[in-house]
Amino acid sequence: MSGQYDWGQNNLVKTNREKTLHQLPAVNDILQSSQISELLSSYPREMVLEIVRSVLDRIRSELKNNEDSDSAGKSFSREQLKGLVAQETAETIKRIAGSTLKKVINGTGVILHTNLGRSLLSPAACQAVFLAASSYINLEFDLDAGRRGSRHAAVQNILSRLTGAESFLAVNNNAAAVLLALSTLARGREVIVSRGQLVEIGGSFRIPEIMKQSGCILVEVGTTNKTYVEDYRAAITERTALILHVHTSNYNIIGFTRQASISELVRLGREFNLPVMSDLGSGVLADLGFFNLPVEPTVQQVLDAGPSLVTFSGDKMLGGPQAGIIAGKKEIIEEMNKNPLARALRIDKLTLAALEATLRSYLNPGQALEEIPTLRMITGSLEGVRLRAEELACSLKEAVQKEAEITIRRSVSRVGGGAMPAAELPSFAVAVKPSKLSMERFSRLLRYHEPAVLGRVQEDLFLLDLRTVQKEEEKMILDAVSEVLSKEEKKKLFQG
Repeated sequence: MSGQYDWGQNNLVKTNREKTLHQLPAVNDILQSSQISELLSSYPREMVLEIVRSVLDRIRSELKNNEDSDSAGKSFSREQLKGLVAQETAETIKRIAGSTLKKVINGTGVILHTNLGRSLLSPAACQAVFLAASSYINLEFDLDAGRRGSRHAAVQNILSRLTGAESFLAVNNNAAAVLLALSTLARGREVIVSRGQLVEIGGSFRIPEIMKQSGCILVEVGTTNKTYVEDYRAAITERTALILHVHTSNYNIIGFTRQASISELVRLGREFNLPVMSDLGSGVLADLGFFNLPVEPTVQQVLDAGPSLVTFSGDKMLGGPQAGIIAGKKEIIEEMNKNPLARALRIDKLTLAALEATLRSYLNPGQALEEIPTLRMITGSLEGVRLRAEELACSLKEAVQKEAEITIRRSVSRVGGGAMPAAELPSFAVAVKPSKLSMERFSRLLRYHEPAVLGRVQEDLFLLDLRTVQKEEEKMILDAVSEVLSKEEKKKLFQG
């Protein structure tokens, strides 16, 4: 990764190239600087030495390849260059030695941003995780009976109230849930699926590949855009073990289409005494129809249709931790619990704590919309987003003065995370156009900042969509943008 100093776009580049190259300090001189001496007291000498050399090599290479090397400009002394190298070495070591996972402010407008960890947990879920991490808990101990219990008991009771399903099982993600169900119900036998539902679920993992891994045999029916109940009926043989319905939550086929409903498949399954499984992908527990969003079947509605099993994610529309939840018939869930894969795929105590706290919020639907960040961002009013954008823009204008042009633009947010592909959420963004920095450099410096600030670059503007920015992060954005654009910060960067 290139260092923080943009040798191709500042006054240093305009210095005579040969003079600057001769002024570059020797490695030993840099090692004797006070800043590096402090590093040597805390980090291995070999590590510090390697980074110093790499910084010098990069600077030397960029100076030699600079096309504007004969331009007139300010000269830099050996001491100034030593300070620059020492500072970049220190910051490089800080990045290496520090935690790889950093706080990121999401101004992209994508709510369930897979690359940024998808759902934010509610305060209640965060508190539950802290409790589970910092103390012993009754994970598999029944306090009433005084003996070993089930780790799923906590979520069982809540999900029973929320959905009415007989039993539940939680594993580490929805792909694992599908894998475990297929392995338990259909290993060595046939599973019937519509061609229009053979989705890729992310990370290049596809339903046919998961089915193959589970040991079952895929039987495709119908066409990409149209599949009827009779197509399933014609494919049923003595080797058929399961009818699988996959909700295409991460894409839409529009136009001349037809897919057999889950209710139709359940009736067909009963006729042939076959279990029917529905993979929802992204599970929705709250009815969001009041918010002008695309119709998305809730877990409750699908279970009411009577399938044997329903699988869905915990970290998408549910707004909880990464998990795969399996709901359905008690005898089937018990059989799945006996599968050796169940132990390999089970969730740990931190995930379980976060999942229980998230589900508990749904016992009061209004509370869930307020407390669960994913739902709050999806259902937040456009007027509320606009007011926040105006307030931040006003503060930024005052802070950066002439260093950037600050405006407000209409924006479109997305749900993301493979959920509600057709949903467009109107939003507002603060647009920043730096006066003296290139957009590439400005974006890079914001990524280097702590916390990192991500946005969208569009029409040579850096857009910060306020729908995905948390209220408490607005001051952090103000500080980050001000710091990157300020004359004092640039002076510090280039003079060491």
